[in-house]
Order: sequence, then C-alpha cells, then structure tokens
Amino acid sequence: MTAPERRTILKALTASLAALTSDGLAAPTAAATKTAAAAAECWPVQTLLAFADTLIPGERRFPGDTVVAGAVTGPGAVQAGAADILASPQLPVAPLLPLIASLLDARAVTYAAIRLIWLPPLQPPFTGLSFHHRTALVKGLFGPDDPDRPIWQMLSLLIGLAFDTAGSDDTSQAVTRKHPGLTWLGFPSPDTDGRWRFTEFSYGRPLAALHPRTTPSGSPA
Repeated sequence: MTAPERRTILKALTASLAALTSDGLAAPTAAATKTAAAAAECWPVQTLLAFADTLIPGERRFPGDTVVAGAVTGPGAVQAGAADILASPQLPVAPLLPLIASLLDARAVTYAAIRLIWLPPLQPPFTGLSFHHRTALVKGLFGPDDPDRPIWQMLSLLIGLAFDTAGSDDTSQAVTRKHPGLTWLGFPSPDTDGRWRFTEFSYGRPLAALHPRTTPSGSPA
C-alpha cells in the first residue's frame, strides 16, 4: 500500500469515528438502506466482518456461516451491527472498504501460503482461515513493525463502537430494542424521559462535595 492510500484511509476512518462519537448516524433513507443491504453481501464487507468477528467473536448466525467463525456462544461484533457502521453510505470510510478488505485479504493469502493452508476459492481469503489462524494473523497486524498498524487500530475502534455503544443507533432506542452488545454488557435502561440518572455512587458515597457555584448543567464555576 502506498503512503497516499494509507493517509486517505486513515483520514476516512478518523472522520467516521468523529461522526459516530458526536451525533451518531441519522436514520437512513430507503435508498441508503437498499445500498447498505447490497453492500452487506459483497466480498469486502464479508472480509471486514470476519475481521470484526475475530476482534469480538460471536456465535454463527446460521448453519454454514463462513463470515462468523462461531468461536463462542452469544453475540459478537457482527450481531451487534458492525455491518451497519462499516457499510453505511453516511460515513466516509464506506467507499474505501474494498481497498481495506483487499489489503486484509492479501495478508491472508500470504499467511496461508507460508503455512500451506488451502483457502476456498469461492469466498474471501480471510474468511477461509479458521478462527485460530484469523486470530494469529490479526495479532500480527497490531505488531509495532506493521506499516498499516494505524489502519487496523482505527478500524477496531469503529468495530468496538458497534458492540459497546450501538454506535449506529440512538442509545435509548438501542436499549429498548435489546441491542445485542448493550444487552450482553448489561447496559442499564434510561428513565422514562430517555435520560440516564445514577442515584447510587459507584463507591457508595460521593467523592467530593458539590461546589456551590457549579452550574445547573454540571459545569464547574
């Protein structure tokens, strides 16, 4: 991968993270939903979802699932909506998915060739690896000497947002709809007005007295 390509991908990933951590994704239009559904079936997204499943594994969605390795029981990043984030036409990273996936698949081909691992020809190379080998490959991607390490780090943050925060959805609505990641983590439900209030202090007592000039919003004087 060339330096300009690497910079372009990192800029898109950074912009996507910024969008998700600020206002999240707006409700998609019918056309956007159709586009995302089509993208979810393409090889690049399958490759990147397999990468997501390696980071936060889950159980297979159906018998013969080749994207999700089924290494554990319970939901993982794929069940929690990683595809909704990665393939969303609202995020600048979406057009670059083929390039990122091709980089990962190229690494998978090299990994398999060195170890004489046969890869099924009718599916993306990375998805053809077992969960054990996917994990070993991904571990190497985060090594300090890997030139593309920042790409995998930023991509993993996007995937983490899908599972840990339901990043593509409104949090209160995601809790109501039993989002797999939030439900698995035991994320609490909001009050009836949609806001979260915590009446019990985590240490059983307040850590400090409230400053008398603290504003109603909680900002310091």
